[in-house]
Amino acid sequence: MKELPTPTFALSPLTPASLLRGSLHRPSERLETPGSRADAQPGAGIVVSWARQQDEVREAQRLRYQVFAVEMGARLSSRVPGHDVDLFDDFCEHLLVRDLATQEVIGTYRVLTPVQAKRVGSTYSDTEFDLVRLRSLRSRMVELGRSCVHPAHRHGGVILALWGALAEFMQRNQLDTMVGCASIPMLHNGLVSGDAAASIWRQLQASHMAPIEYHVQPRLPLPLHQFDGSLDIEPPALIRGYLRLGAKVLGAPAWDPDFNTADLPMLMRVADLPGRYRKQFKG
Repeated sequence: MKELPTPTFALSPLTPASLLRGSLHRPSERLETPGSRADAQPGAGIVVSWARQQDEVREAQRLRYQVFAVEMGARLSSRVPGHDVDLFDDFCEHLLVRDLATQEVIGTYRVLTPVQAKRVGSTYSDTEFDLVRLRSLRSRMVELGRSCVHPAHRHGGVILALWGALAEFMQRNQLDTMVGCASIPMLHNGLVSGDAAASIWRQLQASHMAPIEYHVQPRLPLPLHQFDGSLDIEPPALIRGYLRLGAKVLGAPAWDPDFNTADLPMLMRVADLPGRYRKQFKG
């Protein structure tokens, strides 16, 4: 199995530079979560780990393809058939959740650290938004992306497991800010339409905007004036989860024609988390 490259620099003095894919994880970093009501089956469980070899990254990319391309209809340009692969993958850390019984990857996140963002030249979010106003945050900022969960396992346990591992990662590497593009499908009531995205943006603009000094501009704005923004519609579950954690919206949505989604730029800072979550992020 092909091992992933070791990052050029460690993230902090606390992380030894000798580990595979660096410097970022402990040698035996695994978290097993015993079965509970939240699990897919009684007595089932999940295990969380960081990908250390290319084979494991491929498992995450296959799941992403199934969710984004097969389920959601995204048009993916990939050099590996049946996989969602882009140029950022080789620079990211890939967080995996497996079904303990089958060892199948059922959930994933990818994380781009400040050091690796410098190596690749930008974050994925930079391709959709002008993030110049975030320059003061970048040295301690990670980008979260490509979050997805297998349709048979969309329960709270998988998301909580991902967030538990991410909390430990952020704390250990002395990082305090998370950004990313949160997607709203353009398909609403069986029709391709931006009405849902426009309505969600209207709600969040009134209640969850970041301070103006962090506002960003979409490179390909969703043409909001063409859509009905008056619908009473809830944001997708992942966005609702982010908002409960204290996330803020940084600006109007961009349109991603390949994924056929409206993408909201979002920011979370550890200092803004509710108390019970902040304690977890601070170890």
